[in-house]
Amino acid sequence: MNTAAAQSVLFLSHGSPLHAMLDSDAARAWAKLGETLPRPRAIIAVSAHWNTGIPMLTGAEAPPTIHDFGGFPDALYRLRYPAAGAPALAEQARGLLREAGLTAGIDGARGLDHGAWVPLLHMFPKADVPVIQLSVQPELCARHHFAVGKALAPLAADNVLIVASGHTTHNLRDAFRRPDLLGQSVEPMPYVKAFDDWVADAIEARRIDDLLDWTQRAPDALRAHPSPEHFLPLFVALGAAGENAHVERFLSVFDGPALAMDSWRWMPAAA
Repeated sequence: MNTAAAQSVLFLSHGSPLHAMLDSDAARAWAKLGETLPRPRAIIAVSAHWNTGIPMLTGAEAPPTIHDFGGFPDALYRLRYPAAGAPALAEQARGLLREAGLTAGIDGARGLDHGAWVPLLHMFPKADVPVIQLSVQPELCARHHFAVGKALAPLAADNVLIVASGHTTHNLRDAFRRPDLLGQSVEPMPYVKAFDDWVADAIEARRIDDLLDWTQRAPDALRAHPSPEHFLPLFVALGAAGENAHVERFLSVFDGPALAMDSWRWMPAAA
């Protein structure tokens, strides 16, 4: 592959859908990142909000904007992210997954949910880069998702931006105990800070086995993630990034006391 065309791999904590409309720390970080990235030929968005039994990819020519949330201001539901799809890329990605021994499919009708379009709205506001979405499998483990990422790594080396969108911590019961603090960067709950620190240290020290066994090794893992779907995109990113990428945490904030919003970028070794 042409190293000059290699793309970064990202893990974003996407936060509330309201970040689509807010001038928040996350929105500004995403916008700045979009300005600094080399222009990709396409994007694969791995979203915590599409849960399936096997890896699924969107194959629509013009994927609709999905407003998969309720109780927000009307203006949020009027937003659209009209990026083109990339059916040929979906076929290529399915082929790579099959070569790795992973059964995968394509959904020709599904659009982009807020795990994908909210950060992309800031990163690429003109919606002029084609996007496909990839699902996660909550019934399968971190190692499965790591293998998905490894299978897709050749695409990152061929100018496809892989954006894994989830959350560093995601306990909504704790988050909604203080709904008045959502959208504010405040002092996190102790277990949130402990889990966040453990993840950051493991990523920076490249302790991949610890991360893959996170449910046993991370502090308060099951309180940080009562269900795993928002953490699983991280493992797709880790697999796609490979061993030699330069990693940086470009956002470290908290959305209220229970939602850690760390975001990470793995840059090609030659970058």
